[in-house]
Amino acid sequence: MQKKLTISIDEKVYEGLHAVIGRRRISKFIEDLVRPHVLHTELEAAYREMAQDEQREAKALEWAEATVGDVSDEAR
Repeated sequence: MQKKLTISIDEKVYEGLHAVIGRRRISKFIEDLVRPHVLHTELEAAYREMAQDEQREAKALEWAEATVGDVSDEAR
């Protein structure tokens, strides 16, 4: 379900949106820009997919274990 939203923007930005994006595409353009900042489902899906890659996870674990020793050498 879609909701209608009224926003206020600078006149030059509005004109630029019309010139670059087009009159009937502005809502979709803005939604695509905002979506990743307010809905994290895509990020969660990407993490889930990465976790299923066993070879990648093995390399990540190897890297993490190799860097643990670096912390103990660091001056505090």
